[in-house]
Amino acid sequence: MTAFPIRAVMARYLGEITWETEVWVADAPSHLIQFNGERFLGPYNNHSH
Repeated sequence: MTAFPIRAVMARYLGEITWETEVWVADAPSHLIQFNGERFLGPYNNHSH
């Protein structure tokens, strides 16, 4: 897990955050950001309509 004091600081390091980790930002303490492909983009729908 990586922690930042504010989102502006996190934005400077987005390219360096390891995939499949979590980020917590003190100015949004109840929100946990997950850098995880399927959770970040999913759920996937395999059915065509």
